[in-house]
Amino acid sequence: MQNQREGQRSPQREWHWWFSVSCWQLLSSSFDKIRANKELENLKHHKMKCESNLTETLSKIKSCSTVQPTCPGPKVINDPCYKCEEGWELHGGKCYYFSISKSSWKQSRDQCRAKGGDLVKIDSREEQTFLERRLRDVMTEAEDKFWIGLTDSAVEGRWVWGDGSPLNERLQFWSGIDPDNWKGHNGEHPDGEDCVRMGEKGGADDLKCWFDAFCSKPHRSICEKAAVKGQIKNVCD
Repeated sequence: MQNQREGQRSPQREWHWWFSVSCWQLLSSSFDKIRANKELENLKHHKMKCESNLTETLSKIKSCSTVQPTCPGPKVINDPCYKCEEGWELHGGKCYYFSISKSSWKQSRDQCRAKGGDLVKIDSREEQTFLERRLRDVMTEAEDKFWIGLTDSAVEGRWVWGDGSPLNERLQFWSGIDPDNWKGHNGEHPDGEDCVRMGEKGGADDLKCWFDAFCSKPHRSICEKAAVKGQIKNVCD
């Protein structure tokens, strides 16, 4: 009789056991969800902190025209920044001037010197990339090219920059068959093409957009000079 009662209780015990297991699984799932939400909040907080640090870092390398809203503080903050005169463009610690008027290579260089600079000397592939892309916007048509400070007028075939330094053979961006030192259809330019202009309105293949040209031909030009280290002004007086 007693065994019979125990047999009758077995299904009830089994039901209690399954109920307990289900409750435990539900609680465990709830705890996992709470833990996941907590981790998500931590990740969001970490992301916001990273974005804040990035913004702070970028603000320190912007040009001096950027106002840094730091308050209270001194009237001038000695954070590093670089600045260019009006009409010049800042890039990589240098200032660039893209002329509007056209002149010969020598006249263009004189004009750059009068502004405190010189015809641009391209020192890196990164600088060539910047100039090539910038000229796409500045040029008005295919032949609207710009003088740079490269010439072989002293010794044919010996290309040098305005400061006298030789052209790096691993850092040259001649287009097609240039330099070909063409002397004109009837040889009317016996000295040939001794100065270099650059630019491709539609973009250059592998940045190759240097062309030798007659130095007397009028073209626009690119001047450069070192950027001036300045100070970021505070918004509070």
